[in-house]
Amino acid sequence: MTVDQMTATPARTETPPAREKRGTTMVARRHRAFYMFTSPWIIGFVLLTVIPMGYALWLSFTTFDGISPHWRFIGLGNYRELMGDPVTWDALGRSGLFAVTSVPLSIAAGLGLAVLLNRPVKARGLFRTLIYLPAVVPPVGAGLAFKALFDQNSGATNGVLTFFGIDAVGWLADPYARYVLLMTVLWAAGNIMIISLAGLQDVPRELHEAAKLDGASAWRTFRSITVPLLSPVLLFQTVTGMIASVQTIMPLLLAPLGDTSGITTVPQSNYLYMMHVFAQYFALGRYGYASALLWVLFVIILAVTGLLFRFTSGAVFYNVDPEAKK
Repeated sequence: MTVDQMTATPARTETPPAREKRGTTMVARRHRAFYMFTSPWIIGFVLLTVIPMGYALWLSFTTFDGISPHWRFIGLGNYRELMGDPVTWDALGRSGLFAVTSVPLSIAAGLGLAVLLNRPVKARGLFRTLIYLPAVVPPVGAGLAFKALFDQNSGATNGVLTFFGIDAVGWLADPYARYVLLMTVLWAAGNIMIISLAGLQDVPRELHEAAKLDGASAWRTFRSITVPLLSPVLLFQTVTGMIASVQTIMPLLLAPLGDTSGITTVPQSNYLYMMHVFAQYFALGRYGYASALLWVLFVIILAVTGLLFRFTSGAVFYNVDPEAKK
């Protein structure tokens, strides 16, 4: 054996515990990076969602009115009261009717516009932009614009009617107020149009070409190929549209007075559930009862959303199994 061989430093080999420790350190770093990037959302969710919801839940068991220090804990008293309140159930029924009417119409309008603007037509980008613009208008601005447009005395709509010799119509009163409210929803269908357009562009063209070669009509292709492939998008729009429709506050903006004291001037057909909640909070100062109303609405939304996912599980087509483990 040579001197060099005797003095040579043996190669260092990494022992299994060292490799395991290094792997653990890498996992810990990944976990820290994950929580560092998500911490702004987590903090915001806790401060702006969890804590307010917990506070509203506590208020729902009290008689707090927002001002007076003299309040008391009444347990389930507010919930028992709302269960026997016919005004609450009437408002909830109107909200449900508004949801089952406005959501399908807005989805159909948005999908129809998306199909038209998915074709290779001239100035397609311009039309897409113009149709989407109403969706970015703030709700307050949209409500005030529709209020000015359909005002019985100075509205442009009645101005056109009187020009043709037709008597002015009280658009913002019963029975026409519900139709004006529905117009405000359809007017902002550009948001649904953009989402549907993105889904349409994800449909493989090969399937449409194969259906055309087989002699399928345009309607049959749309019904048998396009709609099934768009089913996840349609389910998303249905769920989000349902949640937004039952939480709409637009009737207050369309009311004749349009402020907190004008809640009683909202037409009966537009007195939705959120209008009832708004009246209890700001017109009557019943913070506890209004918080109970909101929690009941929260439970109803959760239940309806769960039922939608449950009964549409076999009708929604996913390119990738959403429950598959990676």
